[in-house]
Amino acid sequence: MTLPDTAANPAGADRTFQVDLRGLVDLLSHHLYSSPRVYLRELMQNAVDALTARHGLESAAPAGLLGIRLYADGSVVRVEDDGVGLTEADVHTFLATIGRSSKRADKIAEQRGDFIGQFGIGLLSCFLVADEIHVLSRSARTPDAPAVEWRGRGDGSYTVRSLPASARPRPGTTVTLTPRADAGEWTRPAQVHALARHFGSLLPHPVTFDDGTGGPGEPGAPVNPEPAPWARTYPTPGARSRALAAYGEEVFGFKPLDTIELDLPAVGLKGIACVLPEAVPAGRRHGHRVHVKGMLLSEQAEEILPEWAFFVRCVVDAESLRPTASRESLYEDDTLAAVRDALAERLRAWIARAAASDPDLLARFLQAHHLAVKSLAVHDDEILRMLLPWLPFETTDGHTTLDEFARTHRTVLVTSSVEEFRQVAAIASAAGLGVVNGGYTYDRDLVHRLPEIRPEATVADLDPATLTAHLDPVDRETELAAAAYLALARDALAVFDCDVALRTFQPANAPALLVDSREARHERTRSQLAREQEGGLWGDILGALRQEAPRAQLILNQLNPLVRAAVAIDEPELARTSAEALYGQAAMLSRRPLRPAESSLINRSFLDLLAHALRKDS
Repeated sequence: MTLPDTAANPAGADRTFQVDLRGLVDLLSHHLYSSPRVYLRELMQNAVDALTARHGLESAAPAGLLGIRLYADGSVVRVEDDGVGLTEADVHTFLATIGRSSKRADKIAEQRGDFIGQFGIGLLSCFLVADEIHVLSRSARTPDAPAVEWRGRGDGSYTVRSLPASARPRPGTTVTLTPRADAGEWTRPAQVHALARHFGSLLPHPVTFDDGTGGPGEPGAPVNPEPAPWARTYPTPGARSRALAAYGEEVFGFKPLDTIELDLPAVGLKGIACVLPEAVPAGRRHGHRVHVKGMLLSEQAEEILPEWAFFVRCVVDAESLRPTASRESLYEDDTLAAVRDALAERLRAWIARAAASDPDLLARFLQAHHLAVKSLAVHDDEILRMLLPWLPFETTDGHTTLDEFARTHRTVLVTSSVEEFRQVAAIASAAGLGVVNGGYTYDRDLVHRLPEIRPEATVADLDPATLTAHLDPVDRETELAAAAYLALARDALAVFDCDVALRTFQPANAPALLVDSREARHERTRSQLAREQEGGLWGDILGALRQEAPRAQLILNQLNPLVRAAVAIDEPELARTSAEALYGQAAMLSRRPLRPAESSLINRSFLDLLAHALRKDS
């Protein structure tokens, strides 16, 4: 153990942090960067920033002649640029100090918004694939500046030396890496070329790649031969639309239903949003491709659009969005929030245009993405007014739009759950009632807003009383003849808090209707728990919450032959069993989850009826 030198470092004196470079690189690889492949993006990014700085330094710099050249032959990876370069003092200041970025230099501090990188740690990413980084640079700021060489090693050591200007005849920087054996996956020539195209396809500076197989002096293959598709000129609007759609298909792998051009001049954002041709699960957010000043930042940038916009995927290039330290996502700030709101407005405008001028496109869009539009319409009055009449709903007339449904039914009834709709749909339809299934996300809220669009329409929640009021009573003689059976049925089903009544209704092939709401079942369950916990703390709490629990109602259909035969049964046990079977069949038709007692009743009544039939046959 070595004691500190108190003479050299007296108590209270300032000290300097000691950085373990290997530990820092391990930290970067496991917690900052998603993959070692980012080393090439960081090198290209530094090259782009160097070119930007040179253009700022030399307004007359030949833009077409200043570019980036990549080389990879399996033994080395080299990135060369014609940028502003570094002096020896710059090398000591920026390359040898972790976290120091040349973009923070006083001379160009006011231009920092022009640069992609801001954090001064990008060069360290090269240690993810190599143990040594070799930098050869010559500054464009100082006429006749010598070349300077910097060699940094993974153990934290480095060397710097000046070289004759002939070592690098023109200003700029060359970074050379000798890959480690375990980094071949990311440094093979084909992979380097693919990564360069992946990250730099929209860069505004010419980028070329050479794998060493060409002859001396031959130019490398262009990495970004064309500008972004939205920056090109086309002979007709149709040609532009087809080109943008083809680019979207190339990037995302699907043929867009339509493409929406995105242009926010205030932040220098351009791009396209591709409308997905098929529905996606509600709330499933797709990642979007975001470029910053041409360099790909992220393929999974969910934060660029609001949550309801899961029907599109977009690719954009922006000047003023701020990347995080890893430069793999966007920094959440006021600018990003404003961009998100502005892009949301562009999507709303596209929907409005489709509604106003392209009904065929709107129909195809709503067929695939009605849930996304419903989620938007709940909170957006403009979209509600435009699209509510067009949105499809499940109704007693089948799947139809509210506009068509309201023409047929002046009073629109809406259920609170899917199971409630399934209980009553057939009978309500036969009775001439117009019922909409409000059990799906957003549907009940939207149906209740129908009078805002159609003032002549009336919307009300469906309740058991409304339905039973439309069922015809049986005559007094029939009611008296069935009284004994109904009393036995009520006794058999008392355990389920279920009343039994006899009515006539269509369709005649429906023997029974179970009218019961989820809220009523919950109230009966709470009352049952209160009775079981009588006298205890939970009993007091549940008792305070207890209301008069509404009873379920099993309504038997006198028009059904099976029911007419059942009410005529004079054997008490068989009558009870038939009532239990009718209850079980009605409960299953409601498609709600069965309670254990109901499942047991269904099995028991079936076996009892089977046993009775077998005894009768024998």
